[in-house]
Amino acid sequence: MSSSSTSSTKESSLWANRKCLLICCVVSIANMQYGIDTAAVGALQAMPGFLKVYGYEDPTSPLGYGIDSTVQQLMTSLLSLGSFVSAIVAGLFASYFGRKIGLWAACLVNAIAVAILISTTSPSALYVGRLFLGFANGFLVTFSNVYTAEVAPAHLRGVMVALFAYYVNFGSIIGSVIDNYTKHRMDKLSFRIPLSMLYIVPALLTVGLFFVPESPRWLLHQGREQEARQSLEKLRATNSTEIELEWSEMLRGVEEERRVAKTTPFMDMFKGRDLRRTLLCYGMIASQTASGVWFFIGYQTYFFTIAGITKAFEYSIMNACIGFIGVHCGMYAMKALVGRRTILIFGAVTCGLCELACGIAASVNPTAKSTGTVLVAFTALFMFFYDACVGAASYPVATELVSSRLRTWTVGTATALGYFLAWLTGFCSPYFINPKDLNWGPKYTYIWAGSNFLCVIFFYMFIPEMKGRSLEELDEIFEAGVPARRFAEYKCQIVEDAKHDVLAHGKVENTVVVTKQDA
Repeated sequence: MSSSSTSSTKESSLWANRKCLLICCVVSIANMQYGIDTAAVGALQAMPGFLKVYGYEDPTSPLGYGIDSTVQQLMTSLLSLGSFVSAIVAGLFASYFGRKIGLWAACLVNAIAVAILISTTSPSALYVGRLFLGFANGFLVTFSNVYTAEVAPAHLRGVMVALFAYYVNFGSIIGSVIDNYTKHRMDKLSFRIPLSMLYIVPALLTVGLFFVPESPRWLLHQGREQEARQSLEKLRATNSTEIELEWSEMLRGVEEERRVAKTTPFMDMFKGRDLRRTLLCYGMIASQTASGVWFFIGYQTYFFTIAGITKAFEYSIMNACIGFIGVHCGMYAMKALVGRRTILIFGAVTCGLCELACGIAASVNPTAKSTGTVLVAFTALFMFFYDACVGAASYPVATELVSSRLRTWTVGTATALGYFLAWLTGFCSPYFINPKDLNWGPKYTYIWAGSNFLCVIFFYMFIPEMKGRSLEELDEIFEAGVPARRFAEYKCQIVEDAKHDVLAHGKVENTVVVTKQDA
């Protein structure tokens, strides 16, 4: 291996980009909140101490208590509904205040919501607290993933944005473990302890953000060139030629985006070349819900309990840990083995087969002990394949698909769509699985198997391979109208122009002033 290739390898490694990786890890902590919440609150529905307050006595239930479908629907779905609303307005908020202020605002709203939840036993207050938690979660997920997509080097963007799935799963483990240790309590602390854990993420994130620079791409779009340059230098290990090339591409990208801008950002999402990018981003985020993951995360403990499976809480912890291992496998695969598109197709196929197996087992012999074993095994396999494939790749792809100028608007509204679909899942699932309603139980997974196979078609036909491309390169490729299957072979002019700028002018810091005045 030549010395130049060895140097290039070092520059592209995670260790060489450890400053940026550490900053992205701090910001991505925001996603852990959703994991803690869904695991902890979802399992409360199988906790006697919680059901004693918000449910009713039911001697026929293995738990001794039952819970009304309406309570299940509202406590699960209001989080998604609140997230839907806040994700929609994220683009407008970011236009004025940026990514960091958005995350701090979410931490404040989250703290208020948790205070409401742990200070009362009123169902109405429970619903209000869940709605406010949703407001916070919409900002946390949208701004954290947009930020990591904008600051990560092109060749490491998949790994750094995949921290979303990493932290969601880590949060799920924390939520499941906490519930497991409070499940036998019959007092209010049985659910107040898990709820109080929702203070962990806002506390860590509030402090950590003081050491995080604002997104250089957002600063450039605000005309704050000097701050943008300083932010980029803080995010990179050395002030090398690589920074100059990246800086030059960013400048040209911003100038080009100003040229093609037509009306307001919200309207531009649905015009011209950006319409394609918006629809692909929406489809990518919708594929998360289409996999069936929100049903499993939100209801798996209750699902195992009504299916007659013992140690439902322990199995939920096991599945969260298996998913956590899957995320690591997916992050490694995206960086070193295959592209995002292959991972997505493989993940949708395997997730669909796992859910099909659960449905078939429940149809053949729903009361057999062996059926319970099959359900546990294939649910665990589902969590592994989802987190290694669709879970790990979905947000990297979604954030890459959209233009830099419209990223917060498009990813925000796409996240809102995802939360709406998650809300719809949370709202409808109790009707299918609750013994008082349709009583489908595990056979409900047939629906999710079918939706996964539809995702396979969508990934194969429409999702391009974007591995290793800078965000500005992707802007150029989409603007040229390149078909999905020809992305890999397209040569970008913006890269050649950036190299020319660096060779001709050296450090291109002053080019910004000229570009801004000309624009």
